[in-house]
Amino acid sequence: MKTDAISKVVLSFDKFFSNTFILVLMVFLTTNEISGQEFYPQRIQNGVELSTFFSKLKALQTDKKGKINIVHVGDSHIQGDVMTAVTRDNLQQYFGNGGRGLVFPYSLAHTNGASDVRFSSNIKWNNYKNILPLNDSPVGICGFSLTSTSKSLRLSLQVKNKEDYFTTLKIITPNNATLFEQVGDIEKKVTVKTVPKKVVHTIKKGESLSTIADKYNISVAQLKKENKLTNTKITAGKTLKIPTDQTTEKSMVRTQYHANPLEKAANYHFCTSDKAMDRFVILPNKEESLYALNGIVLENNEPGVLYHNIGVNGAKYSDYNKHPLFFEQLNALQPDLIIVSLGTNESYGKIAPLVYLKQVQEFLLKVRTQQPNVDVLIITPPPSYLAHHKLNTFVDEYAKILVNYATLGHYAVWDLFQTLGGMHDVNKMYGKGLMSPDRVHYTTNGYQLQGNMLSNMLMTTFKEFNK
Repeated sequence: MKTDAISKVVLSFDKFFSNTFILVLMVFLTTNEISGQEFYPQRIQNGVELSTFFSKLKALQTDKKGKINIVHVGDSHIQGDVMTAVTRDNLQQYFGNGGRGLVFPYSLAHTNGASDVRFSSNIKWNNYKNILPLNDSPVGICGFSLTSTSKSLRLSLQVKNKEDYFTTLKIITPNNATLFEQVGDIEKKVTVKTVPKKVVHTIKKGESLSTIADKYNISVAQLKKENKLTNTKITAGKTLKIPTDQTTEKSMVRTQYHANPLEKAANYHFCTSDKAMDRFVILPNKEESLYALNGIVLENNEPGVLYHNIGVNGAKYSDYNKHPLFFEQLNALQPDLIIVSLGTNESYGKIAPLVYLKQVQEFLLKVRTQQPNVDVLIITPPPSYLAHHKLNTFVDEYAKILVNYATLGHYAVWDLFQTLGGMHDVNKMYGKGLMSPDRVHYTTNGYQLQGNMLSNMLMTTFKEFNK
């Protein structure tokens, strides 16, 4: 147990702002660079910081009880859930599937997301994300806010894969406000209405407006007005609407949803079912006036791993750091391990390595203020190019500083940058079909490779822990 985690991080965070600490850190980095410090891409470094997590994982493996929560935070590399889906599947195959985990209606926020859960709604939602300037939007655990004032809103979700069916659904809202309810009884009412009868005539060869008008006992003027014709020219094969006083009966089905309240826990609202569900409908609590959704968690009754992916396109450490609600809502997930994959967007902003480290420290401090004993694994940003295919030396420096600061920062680190060949292997990865033409993002194969590598790194370190 890292009972002194917060004090240690606070100490290092405070020291960071002193010239003495910066000078010592710069000397430390320079000394290691001169001595030719080795990288170990085949393993997680400073793995001792994962001891608590591995102890829980071992207990799960032995006792077949409980759930392990892994939270993976990142940017566009994580939002699409390609890399993380592979890691999730691999770990759940070995340790058990505890559920799909955290999901968010990215499609309703007009952005990309995981493809294994579908969302739909009868209204248009307002959305905001953490990379935008601060305002009063309640941006939370997923890095987004989704809000509406509609008291008739309906939000539906459906999972595609049977292994993701759920028996527990948790809803995360700002300050755990009771904003939503679940669908109870669904009532369908059928009403019969009298509506004008629609008559359509298909024009035959040789017909004219006058012959068609005579056939239906109407005038040519009526026929032209109904079809907005300016002359009498017509074409065989086309259709004409025929004005008529005739009526017909039409059945109208109106669906009425009756809401039932959700149960309230300390950090979320939830409902449970004895039977596994593949879909769910959320309704508003009509006593409220503003509805805000931050995330939904899907769990089953089985012991195993829950792997929650959280990503925002374009995000940096500083974007998460400026939203206290994000860190507060970590309590809804109760993470046993937090994995962080950030740095690519900092490099595009050409943020200095020491400023980058300051943001990392602030992130760790805020995480451990909410979750003092959580283990942390930081993944160095993968190799990429800057604009115009220029070498990205910033991610190289970020990787070095993350590796060198790991012991002082009390986190484990996996050097993905070196594992993938470093700065000079970008074109090689592109040639192998692992990177996109922009040399920043990776292809599906590239992300799946990283997902397999991450699960392998975790399993290798876990086995070493149990020797």
